Amino acid sequence: MASSALKSNQQAGISRWWRVVGGLFMNLALGTLYGWSVFVAPLEKQFGWKRAETSMVFTIAVVVFALSFVVAGRIQDKIGPLPCSLAGGILVSLGFFLCSYTTSLTYLYICFGVIGGLGNGFGYATPIPVMAKWFPDKRGLAVGLAVGGYGAGSAIFGPLAQLKLIPSYGLATTLQILGAVFFVMTMIGVFLLKNPPAGYQSASRASVASSKSAATLREFSPGEMLRTSAFYLMWVGYALGCSAGLMVISQLVPFARSVGIAAAALSTMTLVVGACGNASGRILSGWMSDKLGRINVLRTMIGISMIAMPALYAAGSNVGLLYLAVFLVYWCYGTQLSVNGAAASDFWGTKNAGINYGLLFTAWGVAGIIGPRIAGVLYDKYHNYQAAFYTAAALAAIALLCELLVKRPSVVRVSTSGADVGVTRA
Repeated sequence: MASSALKSNQQAGISRWWRVVGGLFMNLALGTLYGWSVFVAPLEKQFGWKRAETSMVFTIAVVVFALSFVVAGRIQDKIGPLPCSLAGGILVSLGFFLCSYTTSLTYLYICFGVIGGLGNGFGYATPIPVMAKWFPDKRGLAVGLAVGGYGAGSAIFGPLAQLKLIPSYGLATTLQILGAVFFVMTMIGVFLLKNPPAGYQSASRASVASSKSAATLREFSPGEMLRTSAFYLMWVGYALGCSAGLMVISQLVPFARSVGIAAAALSTMTLVVGACGNASGRILSGWMSDKLGRINVLRTMIGISMIAMPALYAAGSNVGLLYLAVFLVYWCYGTQLSVNGAAASDFWGTKNAGINYGLLFTAWGVAGIIGPRIAGVLYDKYHNYQAAFYTAAALAAIALLCELLVKRPSVVRVSTSGADVGVTRA
């Protein structure tokens, strides 16, 4: 009997890495949201739209993404990953395909902003909870590998669309091709993203408990999580840390042009260096957090970003230094997207990981709105990029302070009779 259980557990242990592959395929498709800028210029040229009008597409997608993530996370917790991942894959693929028939801004807002945003929310809600359940011993690495695809998606499909597909086939056909490719990729993800069997353990309890990122012994409900100070400190740190990153990222292209960076170097900087930094931050920082602790890694990377942002401005037209600073900024930004996901399951458990992390993830949604907007306002006021980059460093400093104050939520207090008598707040 014991031998049979051991063999079953070993087989499950091997299969868990296929879940990472599923999360990677899903996120590679979803991550093309970051490659939106590739489609902006052709759309503006074809229809005569202004940048303020087309930029609203990304804003709508971010808002819908963040809000639908909470709903999808709750569904995922209640009935499993299949319906969410399936809906996410269909919607994001459909959104791209329908965009090929764009004739008006309203239509584009609905197809890419609403439908694509819903696809991202439902698709992204699945891999992180699934990884958290399969990998209690390597949670940071597994989550990082899965969501690393989100950062890498724009590095792969952005240049492919810009340099090959659009010049060869036109914008409409390119969107149809990508929609079909994304459908195939996400369906592979749907097939592979499954929860572990009942009673599954990937490592001994002692091994998990002794790690720097040992998981909580308590499964927190959303209400219980919202009664811990750790949630609010992490939320503010997440929101301000990502706002700082997005302030700089949103200004990279116009800043680089202003200091005379050539078009080819500019394309490499945004589509390759930045995307590789984003993906590397998600994967390698996730792995580091298994060894050093989630909050320790967040503190370190937010601290580095606080220095890298003004350093990027100081680099100016020095292409080598500029690339290095861009890579670091994207790395630190990507870190927050993977390590916060793993930390949520460590702190508040995996049973309600979908909605609990969904609530924390709303911080990214806020950052996606206010970060670029603050940067634009500062540029309009001062007519230079220094104010935005230094303000971003200041926001990162506040985010770092929040992370320095975070403490793991205390284990539930238990009476002498063994009854649960409440959650100790951190």
